[in-house]
Amino acid sequence: MLLGCIGDDFTGSSDLANTLAKQGMRATQYTGIPTFDADPTVEAGIVALKSRSVPVLDAVDQSLAALKWLQDQGCQQFLFKYCSTFDSTPEGNIGPVCDALADALDADRVIICPAFPGAGRSIYQGHLFVNDVLLCESGMENHPLTPMTDADIRRWLRPQTRNEVGHVAAGDVLRGEEAVKQALTREKEAGKRLIVVDATRDEDLYDIGHAADGLKLITGGSGIALGLPGNFARRGLLAGTSTHWTGETGKCVILSGSCSNATREQVARHAENNPTYEIEARAVITGRLTASSVADWLLQQSGLPLAYSSADPGIVRQVQAEFGRERAAEALESLFAEVARLVVAAGAGRLITAGGETSGAVVEGLGLSQLEVGPEIAVGVPALRAGPELVIALKSGNFGGPDFFRDAATVLAGSN
Repeated sequence: MLLGCIGDDFTGSSDLANTLAKQGMRATQYTGIPTFDADPTVEAGIVALKSRSVPVLDAVDQSLAALKWLQDQGCQQFLFKYCSTFDSTPEGNIGPVCDALADALDADRVIICPAFPGAGRSIYQGHLFVNDVLLCESGMENHPLTPMTDADIRRWLRPQTRNEVGHVAAGDVLRGEEAVKQALTREKEAGKRLIVVDATRDEDLYDIGHAADGLKLITGGSGIALGLPGNFARRGLLAGTSTHWTGETGKCVILSGSCSNATREQVARHAENNPTYEIEARAVITGRLTASSVADWLLQQSGLPLAYSSADPGIVRQVQAEFGRERAAEALESLFAEVARLVVAAGAGRLITAGGETSGAVVEGLGLSQLEVGPEIAVGVPALRAGPELVIALKSGNFGGPDFFRDAATVLAGSN
């Protein structure tokens, strides 16, 4: 294994696996920290954790354990993957995990770059944009677990880290790979260890990735990985082969727990022509709605049935105020995990999930250990083979077009 990656949620990890596979690396996504050695033909291993919203010390411990396993597989370079909307709070977890990994690897300069222009995320003058609006005006300010109320990544990161935060601005990045290298060295010599790097185009990310050749640790969204496979290819270390993908044509079930604007629009679009079931958080928390009743409904429907809890942010806040944020989240995640177990046990061969927490709960609930990367469904979302008769798609909340659920079902079936 050449490149060792640690993802702080499952959808982001599959996004990263998709990026690396498209760039020519044989990538495999592992669910949690494996208890076995990787297949020696794997060139990029992605350990998918569910550490984005857990207590800081837990996130650090899990990330260091993942790092140790990846080191044992012989990795030459390491990447910490977090969301392209930098999902965190001023209390963590991105900064503490970056600090811990940098210490463990003795990394003296660490790139911080959540940019992903293909999905509309760009960084300019240290500020993160979603398309043409600042992150804090994009809807992410309403995220139920990690509300993003400041678009300045430098300012958002500083309270999370004990290291100094530097910046490589667009003027340096636009001058290319060598200018980025020089700027990283300049910031390191000024005592800045965590360095936010601007990127507004895929070309920027390729240059940043090439400039990162030889760095021990890189962090960011999946876009930061665009230039990394080329570094290994230039040294003749990539086999240049990919795995063959076949889909499944069995029952398809869709589960959505994301409250992002994009997912709520996708749910509304899907409901126009497909059976949909709204899961009310209060009914789940109070026990009035059970996983078996939701699973039974899904299995009885024809077409592409969808069960969702993707409520308006105002409703989410009311439920959290009434029952507590943790209790509300745990109740919904437990329900989605059990629904997934029931529908797969009943023969569902295609499973689509929306939302990082929902996807993590489903993958853990199904006990999936590793996922084979298949074709791309939408930017940042690949088809994944989870078993001999099960294929899945794990969608981050903001990803995908209006007809994502239909498109995903088609690709999972092996059709274009």
